[in-house]
Amino acid sequence: MAFTSFSLAKWFSNLSCKRIIARLDIKGENVIKGIQMEGLRVIGDPNILAKKYYEAGADEIIFIDTVASLYRRENIQRIIKKASENVFIPITVGGGIRSLENASQLFSSGADKVAINSAAVTNPRLITEIARYFGSQSVVVSVEAKQIEQTWEVYTNNGREPTGIMVGDWVEELAALGAGEVILSSVDRDGTKKGMDIELLRYVRERCQLPIIAASGVGSMQDIYEVFTNCNPDAVAIGSAFHSGVIEVGTLKNELRELGLEIRNQN
Repeated sequence: MAFTSFSLAKWFSNLSCKRIIARLDIKGENVIKGIQMEGLRVIGDPNILAKKYYEAGADEIIFIDTVASLYRRENIQRIIKKASENVFIPITVGGGIRSLENASQLFSSGADKVAINSAAVTNPRLITEIARYFGSQSVVVSVEAKQIEQTWEVYTNNGREPTGIMVGDWVEELAALGAGEVILSSVDRDGTKKGMDIELLRYVRERCQLPIIAASGVGSMQDIYEVFTNCNPDAVAIGSAFHSGVIEVGTLKNELRELGLEIRNQN
């Protein structure tokens, strides 16, 4: 259907609005979650949860295959194919993407974007390669940050492997490499529901020109409001707080609007 002038105006105005994203960490056939990326426990079926969050009003879904190197890639492809039949919002998929072929397989399965972490650090040219082939809008770099004294270091392998690369240096490079977006996760806050790392988000916002998806530590609507107003990310990705029922998608979006924030309409 062609855009009318009204629908075009609505679409463009929606671009500047803040997004609420549901994050699903996948192990095998299940959504799992831990604290500080350790002590993982099973939450439920990824396709049931993806459909639930979509119907509740989430703007996007992020699937992260946390053990991609230990399982056959066909597993996450099967999950994404099924999700794309029932979820009609952007789907981002990450975990174990080490080549253009890996990315192409996920796009063919129904992904709209791919998120790369370890391979982006070891082979930054992969960011450029995927961006040239599929467009920068399809390439998300996942940055796992762990506080080291007064700064933050980039970690990989689901928060287990230090890289020796400082977060500030890394995020400053990403736009030139061709990335279209950044998911910024705090290893220290992950799954704790103790609030997001405001200092980390401010630090990265000052150094990164790309859209930023803030992740890790959400425990309340107030946490999200404080991050949007103090750090100006483009979106917040929520896992544990959604899975546990502490926060509900539709209620969250309505409350944030009542507080004066411009929150994206799903449609």
